[in-house]
Amino acid sequence: MGKGFDIGGLFKQAQQLQEKLTSVQEELGGRTVEASAGGGMVTAVVTGKLEVMQVRIDPSLLASPVDAEMLQDLVVAAVNDALRASRDLAEQKMAAVTGGLRIPGM
Repeated sequence: MGKGFDIGGLFKQAQQLQEKLTSVQEELGGRTVEASAGGGMVTAVVTGKLEVMQVRIDPSLLASPVDAEMLQDLVVAAVNDALRASRDLAEQKMAAVTGGLRIPGM
């Protein structure tokens, strides 16, 4: 006759996984990624938790008669690239903990 289902062991494993995930999320909050657009004229800094921390605009852009729409496009491009890099970083860190298992909301 086979062993019974070990609900206690399963609960313990789930608890350990939750602790690891919490640790990774805390680490991600302290990590940042950068992305730029316009040849480095606009740079966005985003945390591993997808929070935009900073947008830097090269002062030469502000000193010249720059098209507002172009500047807006550069900011959007830099922020979107930084957000993608942040998501990639989070996926890599989470995959290391979960063995590639995708957990909704993580």
